[in-house]
Formats: sequence, C-alpha cells, structure tokens
Amino acid sequence: MRLVRPVRSVIFDLDGVLLDTEILYTEITREIVGRFGKTFDWSLKRHMVGRPAIDSARYLVEALALPIRPEDYLREREAELERRVPSAGAMPGARELTEALRRRGASLAVATSSSRRLFELKTSRHGEWFRDAFAAIVTGDDPRVKAGKPAPDIFLRAAADLGREAAECAVVEDAPAGVAAARAAGMQVVAVPYPGMDREPLAEADLLATSLAELDAETFLGAER
Repeated sequence: MRLVRPVRSVIFDLDGVLLDTEILYTEITREIVGRFGKTFDWSLKRHMVGRPAIDSARYLVEALALPIRPEDYLREREAELERRVPSAGAMPGARELTEALRRRGASLAVATSSSRRLFELKTSRHGEWFRDAFAAIVTGDDPRVKAGKPAPDIFLRAAADLGREAAECAVVEDAPAGVAAARAAGMQVVAVPYPGMDREPLAEADLLATSLAELDAETFLGAER
C-alpha cells in the first residue's frame, strides 16, 4: 500500500489517529445527551469528528433539539475531558509508524482541532514520544489558523512550520472533515477510520486503511534506494 507520489513530510491528526481519545468523546457526549432522553451514535458523530468544537456542538444541539446552548454542552464536555483524557493510550501502530518515518528522515507534524490545553493533557502520558517525533504541533486555537477543518488552513500551517510545500506533505486522518481539509490543501491523504465508523464518507482519500499498523514508511516515502 503506497501513495502515488512519495512525500517528505507526514501530518497526523491526533484524536482517533495517534491517540485513542474518540471513545472518551463518545462516552461523555452520550452521558450529556442521555439526560435529555436522547441517543448519540455514529450517524451523528460522523458529522462532528475533526471539526472545530463549536461547529460540532452547534450541529449536535440542533440535530437532537437539545434544550441547552452549544456553549453549555462544550463547557460540560470540556470539564469531563480534562478529567479523562490524560489516561488515553496510543492507537495501534501509531508509535511504530512515526518512529519508522523518522528513521527514514521524514519530518512529522500534528494538526489537531483540539485546543492547546487539551492537547497537552491528552499527550501527558506520551511526552517523550511527541517531543522526539513531531517537529511541529498546530492546535485548533492557534491564532494563525483562521478557519477550522474542512478548511485547509491547519494543514497548510503545519506544512509551513515544517518548511514544506503542500505537495511534499501527506496527511493521516480519520474524519471526513479532515480528508476534505487535506484535499483542499493540495495534499495526499491516508484515511484510517476509527473502528465502527462508516468508511464511505472517507472515499475521497488516496488510501484507506483499517489501522496504522497496516502502514509503514514505504507507504509515504516510497522504497528505500
């Protein structure tokens, strides 16, 4: 499994790609909407993953006709996330893939819709890995990012921080909004849907894998010479 055009840098989404945090988002949202007799599942979540928090919150409140404001939902969710996300583990194959890419000389970045504060909490168990592997970290609240996914801004910012042109970068994403953002940025994209997620909305990706463990450095960089 290889990209058509080898690249020099790889930009990773965080939630559901590098770290297994999506289950926590799902659990917390189910608890919140359950108080109002509502159900949260992938038919809703597929429209929310990867987008800026306020956009996802507005969608959720409207779709379920919740008797709360999007800001209220986010405030409650944030408090629970801060308590739970430090326990998040790595997704299967994530650390191995980033280490393999680094050994081949690729530069890596993270581009996540999460705030910087949540990013720090999520990665608190994995500090050495993230410090060693990633030359650039761009979060959703970075003032240089004017529009969130599916706009291309965050990926273009990550590429610039790596000193790369868009065509030199590939993106690894699990969300339709992220795939659309990578495409809009002019980057190749590998989609790795979170278990249970419908694969059809990710059909515009260049490659579709079931796990990072299926990928290796050659997927992105081509064969060694």
